[in-house]
Amino acid sequence: MLWFSVWTLLVLATLAGAFFLGRRLWRSGVALGKELGRAAEVLGQLAVRVDELQRAAEALRPETGPTVLADPGEMYDRYAELRVAAAGRRVVRANRRAATRRAWKAYWR
Repeated sequence: MLWFSVWTLLVLATLAGAFFLGRRLWRSGVALGKELGRAAEVLGQLAVRVDELQRAAEALRPETGPTVLADPGEMYDRYAELRVAAAGRRVVRANRRAATRRAWKAYWR
């Protein structure tokens, strides 16, 4: 009779533990499903935003097609724009270097 009570108690304790474990797993699974749904929504929003940014980048990207048969006037105008932009960058770089030289000379005096 004693062994029957011990085994009954062990079986009931195992069933109670399995119940609590199963309940926790169920709740974790439901929470995981909710988070996966939210992640899918965020991923959809991210995909839309990436498409918008790619379209904006394509609109800003200069044309790099072949220019062998292009109109020479347009090419000269484009080269002039590029030269002006490069000259502007050159001036900014020279000013920055001069400021750096002045700052370093202050340490040597």
